[in-house]
Amino acid sequence: MTQSLDTFPLIPREDLFGNPTRAGGKLSPDGKWLGWLAPRDGVLNVWMAPSNDPSGGKPMTHATDRPIRDYIWAPDSRSLVYVQDKDGDENFLLYGVNIETGRETPLTPFENTRAMLVGASTKIRDKLLVALNNRDERLHDVHLLDLNTGDLTEVFRNELGFAGFVADNDLQIRLVARPNEAGGTDYFTVTDGEAAGEPIETTTLDDSLTTGTEGFTADGKTLYWRDSRGRDTAALIAHDLDSGEKRVIAEDAKADIDTVMRNPVTRTVEAYEVEYLKKEWFALDREIGASLEWLGKRLDGEFGVMSRTIADDKWVVWHDPLTSPLRTYLFDRSEMTLTGFYVTRPELEDAPLQPMHAVEIEARDGLVLPSYLTLPPGCDPDTGSMPSAPVPMVLLVHGGPWARDAYGFNAHHQWLANRGYAVLSVNFRGSTGFGKTFVAAANLEWGRKMHDDLIDAVDWAIGQGIASPGKVAIMGGSYGGYATLAGLSFTPDTFACGVDIVGPSNLETLLETIPPYWEPMIAQFHERMGNPNKPDGLAMLQERSPLHSASKITKPLLIAQGANDPRVKQSESDQIVDAMKQAGIPVTYVLFPDEGHGFAKPANNIAFTAITESFLAARLGGRAEALGATVTASTAEIVEGAEFIRGLESALAG
Repeated sequence: MTQSLDTFPLIPREDLFGNPTRAGGKLSPDGKWLGWLAPRDGVLNVWMAPSNDPSGGKPMTHATDRPIRDYIWAPDSRSLVYVQDKDGDENFLLYGVNIETGRETPLTPFENTRAMLVGASTKIRDKLLVALNNRDERLHDVHLLDLNTGDLTEVFRNELGFAGFVADNDLQIRLVARPNEAGGTDYFTVTDGEAAGEPIETTTLDDSLTTGTEGFTADGKTLYWRDSRGRDTAALIAHDLDSGEKRVIAEDAKADIDTVMRNPVTRTVEAYEVEYLKKEWFALDREIGASLEWLGKRLDGEFGVMSRTIADDKWVVWHDPLTSPLRTYLFDRSEMTLTGFYVTRPELEDAPLQPMHAVEIEARDGLVLPSYLTLPPGCDPDTGSMPSAPVPMVLLVHGGPWARDAYGFNAHHQWLANRGYAVLSVNFRGSTGFGKTFVAAANLEWGRKMHDDLIDAVDWAIGQGIASPGKVAIMGGSYGGYATLAGLSFTPDTFACGVDIVGPSNLETLLETIPPYWEPMIAQFHERMGNPNKPDGLAMLQERSPLHSASKITKPLLIAQGANDPRVKQSESDQIVDAMKQAGIPVTYVLFPDEGHGFAKPANNIAFTAITESFLAARLGGRAEALGATVTASTAEIVEGAEFIRGLESALAG
């Protein structure tokens, strides 16, 4: 018997999109310390505590505006290293914090520079290899960084367009990768800081997204690859560099090899994960297998290993119970004990979280699309993954597009389901993780077969009695934003409304304005999207650009953009908003002046979700928490169309 949606409480937006209580737990390599991310005066910072007393934590960083979202322990356990950009510009710089003195130091003190970690060592523990594009914004040079003095020494100057670097445990660059004219990648050996003349390995476009290196063993004799050459899905390969022999360690017929666990000292592969619809772990090492099996018997749902000590006696383990908040544990392998570390969002303990259903949807040409469905509370107590009557639905489209949706806790699924909507996420063709044929099926299919997959998924949901005809919204970020614009302009009768977050509207200008450090990879973009330097390619890009069909949009549209987005420039949103205004078509446009490709600050994220649920409620009939002061507490600028969002004008007026 179904229950009324109103009998289930609204989950506050703050509980889903505000700061976590704790996140990102990691053990120092020597096992003496724990680190994590937690709010300090409302902003995420890095904290630490003795590993035997996680409750005795203290903040180690001093971010006051933009949250710190990632960090690592130095290999010598003497410092914490984190990355930070400015207002979403993705020019990430490295900063170090000495754990004894608390001194915080910029390790890459440059402007307009993006730092990338290239290598760390279990033998040389006071140094890292870091790639910097401060000499030429298009190209990264590799430097040896002394973590305790801050000294940077250039060890590889990149004059030839290399886009990837592979180092061994001696922090020597052994292999470099360069995109080739065919859209694939060439791999070159490096000797004495110089790349060899001819590539030792090469891929074509077909294998470019499913083949790459996984790193060296500590002795430098074996190089691991994830490799789809000669097969469809990416297998895990061990390449003996002395003999040249390649040995298949693991493969799966339906999915690429995903996460790999490697020994902290020897760097040999001990276990791997495959994810088709759900995650599955497989062990190659008997003791690691016993530990994973022991954890699997005690942790219902999904789990994985976040951090391991050098001695490998202690792990930090994440656990997703699926219908309760994420948990993190300390696992003592010597004592075989599992101790609670933290619950990421304890305020969700009693919230009406909904199960996610993994489903397969067949596209019109027979391609099977792995997908994920979440239903509103109360509508499916007896029917499992099907509601007893159709409900409004949001098609939530992932970005990339060379990425994927995955099974497990998803804040956007839970938020939208709680508001009364079925939520469907589809791994359309081009999504990664399902083999190279699945990726290649999307070549030159932006706005065509990739979009057909989304329409087929909507038709499936309506045909299954899940979605109410005429009450389906499309929403997404990045490529998902493009899909939203394509949905409303190319198939205007399918969707009731759309929410575009940092989505490109003009594929021609998108390719003209990519970040400089993406230029070496431009051939792959041209082969997969269309080449604007060729007449037929330019014509196709223009045809597939929603900007040129903006006059066909008839349904309500909400657009959000970060002003500092380096991937999808603000002009992508500006130009389609201008086109709609000129055509007299209503549109609401929200601009965040201190954000980039997505919204990092919780206040901004909460503000946009508040605007979005009011927008959806008016079109689909779902529930909405009051706007309150959420928008005025953020940096949101309502550039156009405040009058089209119920309650927004009065909220802005205070």
